[in-house]
Amino acid sequence: MPERILPVLVGAGQTVDRPADPTAGREPLVLMEEAARRAAEDAGGGPRLLAALDTVAVVNVISHDYGDAAGLLAERLGSRPARSINTTLGGNTPQSLVNHLCDEIAAGRVELALVAGAEAWQTVRKLATLGRPAAWAHRPASGPPWGDGRPGVSAHEARHGIGQPIVTYPMAENAFRAARGLSLDAHRRELAEFSARAAAIAAGNPYAWFRDAKDAATLSTLTAENRMVGFPYPKFMNAILDVNQGAALVLASEAAARRLGIAPARWIYPWAGVDVSEHWFFQDRTDYHTLPGVRRAGALLLEGVGLGIERVTHLDLYGCFPIAPRLSAAMLGVAPDDPRPLTVTGALPWFGGPGSNYATHAIATLAARLRAEPESFALAHALGWNLTKHALAIYAGTPPPGWQHVGGAALQRWVDALPHPPVVEEASGRGTIEAYTIVHGRDGSPERGAVIGRLGDGRRFLAVVRAERAVLEAMEREEQIGRAGRVSPVGGVNRYDPA
Repeated sequence: MPERILPVLVGAGQTVDRPADPTAGREPLVLMEEAARRAAEDAGGGPRLLAALDTVAVVNVISHDYGDAAGLLAERLGSRPARSINTTLGGNTPQSLVNHLCDEIAAGRVELALVAGAEAWQTVRKLATLGRPAAWAHRPASGPPWGDGRPGVSAHEARHGIGQPIVTYPMAENAFRAARGLSLDAHRRELAEFSARAAAIAAGNPYAWFRDAKDAATLSTLTAENRMVGFPYPKFMNAILDVNQGAALVLASEAAARRLGIAPARWIYPWAGVDVSEHWFFQDRTDYHTLPGVRRAGALLLEGVGLGIERVTHLDLYGCFPIAPRLSAAMLGVAPDDPRPLTVTGALPWFGGPGSNYATHAIATLAARLRAEPESFALAHALGWNLTKHALAIYAGTPPPGWQHVGGAALQRWVDALPHPPVVEEASGRGTIEAYTIVHGRDGSPERGAVIGRLGDGRRFLAVVRAERAVLEAMEREEQIGRAGRVSPVGGVNRYDPA
């Protein structure tokens, strides 16, 4: 019988860069290096560990195109890995990489790996306002990036202004509210209270971008600073990308960890992981108030490790907007009144939204929790695109019988086979709203509506609402889910008239 090889997370490092002069901020590559060195020190290995890396993986950097970011990072660390991995865009990437590298370690193909990522959007944007593009390195990558790089938005969605997260996530939020029968006022209170709890967690996190612990009233009150962006989310409830943050993880086989002299007390065990995508385009979802892929993936994950969700002490469910962690929690069987926080970092609107790399910070934070409570379990959830790409894993301070990567191709086939309404590109007739939002301009005034709905024959349509300000404001005062209006094709897009 072949020897069981268990992967372990042995080191985690984070950094945040908040210079008085934002133009003096450190570039992503430097932040990655700093986080990686902190992860190596956290493991107790230091430069000796970094020199021994056989795999270096870098989460896609959005704020600067390095090309071969993994190769550039390896050089800065004094590493000569056999394999360098650069990745595609997506917030699921850090956990997907961990799942993949655990597979490789368990199969004996990798012994010591680094996962790192960073963003410096605050510095990039400040330099851009001064007409000074960042003069940072670029080197062509030697091969295609790792991960699913398909465009996340269809051409039909793009024509209708549906595809940007500031549009799709509010649409799902409104659908989730209606499915639970909440009034707009009750929903507003729910969002404010959830956001205040997350902001308080961020306030206690030394690596968070916003540490001022805004209260529920501040988070929900519309002001010039907290303007409405996409109903029902004011600015303070939107993921903030203008941050300078980095994080890194070191994964090893138990044998490599012992060889490097890493104390077993530092070891955190990934027990099982799962990857799944919902129907790829937002327009093709079964509905907008569930995530069947997450529900099935979560069930397989928990079943695989023999746990009920109530046994999981620490949760970090990806929270770019308030809908994401709350909807994922519902799919995982976490009750709305469950006292467990859904984030350990403070979530993206308050911790900060470092591009695709947020989940690396979450996993690093979970590792610290598990070292303090080694008998407990943690669940990490990472998310990419429009509630589309998901990666989940269970971690603990105690070893599992063996690493499992559950679900696989069979799980994805199950999701892909789920029925969904056909989309009609040129829609005419009466239509009933399934999901909607009102998009606001930078001055806070409503500019347009975005609607997904059904025609009388069950086919789905996408539409814009081009109406007077008074009409758009009225759509924010009363529930629109389930309401009927007239839809017609105009100038290449469908137009919805709520009258």
